[in-house]
Amino acid sequence: MKQGLRIDGAELRLVRLELLTPFTISTGTMYEKIIPLLTLRANGIEGYSEGVMDPLPDYLDEQIAGGMALLRDVLLPQVIGQTFDNPQAVERLLAPWRGHYMTKAMVEMAFFDLWAKSLGLPMKTLLGGAGDAIDVGVSLGIGPVEETLERVRRHVEQGYRRIKLKIKPGHDVALVDAVRRAFPETALSVDANSAYTLADSGKLARLDAYGIDYIEQPLAWNDIQDHATLQRRVSTPICLDESIRSARDARKALQIDAARVINIKVGRVGGYLESLRIHDLCAAFDVPVWCGGMLESGIGRAHNIHLSTLPNFSKPGDTSSASRYFARDLIHERLETENGRMPVPAGTGIGVSPDWDFIETITLSKESFSP
Repeated sequence: MKQGLRIDGAELRLVRLELLTPFTISTGTMYEKIIPLLTLRANGIEGYSEGVMDPLPDYLDEQIAGGMALLRDVLLPQVIGQTFDNPQAVERLLAPWRGHYMTKAMVEMAFFDLWAKSLGLPMKTLLGGAGDAIDVGVSLGIGPVEETLERVRRHVEQGYRRIKLKIKPGHDVALVDAVRRAFPETALSVDANSAYTLADSGKLARLDAYGIDYIEQPLAWNDIQDHATLQRRVSTPICLDESIRSARDARKALQIDAARVINIKVGRVGGYLESLRIHDLCAAFDVPVWCGGMLESGIGRAHNIHLSTLPNFSKPGDTSSASRYFARDLIHERLETENGRMPVPAGTGIGVSPDWDFIETITLSKESFSP
């Protein structure tokens, strides 16, 4: 019988990866991606994960400084030297600490990668997924309408299965109207990143005329109830992102019809185990899910791709080509789409290997942990 894994070391890094072009949403513009990277070691094997929290709490209430401190001072000291029989045992160790979903996800996901490698299995198999490739959409940041039309054209020609337009008050109906007129058959969605209130219901209802797949997170990041009210006022399905931090949140949203689509971001909900619970719950409600992105490097992107092989991920996710964002990725493998399909990395675990030589050149800090 296989013994558990004893965590005999860890490394925590902070790296800076430049974006090829600025990425603008309703809350601001990003020019670079600051990424916490975690390596867990056991029995000569390494498992990898990355944090998706931002330097400042403008997407959700987590931020990099707090996450790094919690990892350094609390979570990694609790994990190092301990033996875990399975990922559920890691989750139980992390459970007493409130919030900090993205930070706890780093530990759980790195252990999942380690566990899959120890079993000689690809991550998709361990999670219950299947297939060699997944459908992929693309998310386009806020910009001038004419420029956006050109970006839509390029990505439609590249075969992406869904175009998502970032919107905000004053940059919404006219944008969607222009894109729909130019691309009448293209699958479209919009993402507001919490930029609207119920007072904007009339404007959001105008989007019903354009046949978009869903309106993502139009209202407050920590709200569920008002989204149910909005759903009664619009016919376009509401998709929740920021509001869903757990299966409990998803259950409440589904029970009151606050979400007819749910975006699962594995980091946002605390890891794979909670992602699986949300996936299964949504399937029971016959509500589709898809995998959102946080401008991850290849490490986080590989995790997302494997998760997206589960059966209820029936809508294209934000797992587009890494070359759209970065001149050089953190991994040796190329995660690139072909005709709107992203190949699932082969091999054990997440199937990608860090490019440590390059990572060293962009490392801001590095700490090692041992028993």
